[in-house]
Amino acid sequence: MKKLLASLLIALTLLFSAGPIGAAQTVRHRRRHSRSFWRKHRDKLTVAGTTLGGAGIGGLAGGKKGALIGAGAGAGGGALYTYKLRHRRHRRRRAQ
Repeated sequence: MKKLLASLLIALTLLFSAGPIGAAQTVRHRRRHSRSFWRKHRDKLTVAGTTLGGAGIGGLAGGKKGALIGAGAGAGGGALYTYKLRHRRHRRRRAQ
C-alpha cells in the first residue's frame, strides 16, 4: 500500500511539474532608449531641487534650524508634486 501511494504521489508530481514548461518560454525584445540625463533622473532631480530651494529660503529666514526645517518642507513638497500631482495632467489612453 505504501509503494502504491508513493508511486501515485510521484506520478502526480511529475504530471503537474511538466505542464507549464512550454508556457514559460517567452520572447523578450530589448529596446535601447536614448534618454537624456534629465529624463532618466527627473523625479530625483525635482525633489533635490525643491529641497535645496527650501533649505536656502529657510536658511535666510532662520539660520541653521530654519534651513533644516526648510529642507524638510521643500523635500516633502517636491515629493508630493513629483509622485502625486504632476501625473494628473498626463493621462494616457491605451490603444485598443
